[in-house]
Amino acid sequence: MKEILETQVIIDAPAAAVWKVLSDFAAYPQWSPSVRQFEGTPVVGKRTKVLLQQPGGTSIKMNPVFLKIEKDKELRWKGKLGISGIFDGEHYFVLQVISAEQTKLIQGEIFSGILVPFLKKMIHGNTLAGFEAFNAALKQRVEEWGL
Repeated sequence: MKEILETQVIIDAPAAAVWKVLSDFAAYPQWSPSVRQFEGTPVVGKRTKVLLQQPGGTSIKMNPVFLKIEKDKELRWKGKLGISGIFDGEHYFVLQVISAEQTKLIQGEIFSGILVPFLKKMIHGNTLAGFEAFNAALKQRVEEWGL
């Protein structure tokens, strides 16, 4: 079973400015309401512990493998709950250039595994709210900093 959750926001800044904030993993605790912390620096093919916090206080520490880190374009990782096939998530951030001064951020996750049907309410509730809060905070940080 698969379930896709996707959100987007228009940021009034070039893709390089959005990427600068998105890829500054050490600064996430200063501004991100949902992706609270990275332990270490993410590297493609390696695992990095990530602390996630959903609205309502639920938090989980994941140990995803980073699939793609493409400057000014895309950040993607895949995590799992326990063993593969139970509840897996491939999370992504894609930057699409709208103009020299505008970028569309697409944040999404492809959920798969046997627990997906039982967790749809959470996915489309707190998880969706967490994505939207992250998008708004990233937009605010980039636009306020004028990077």
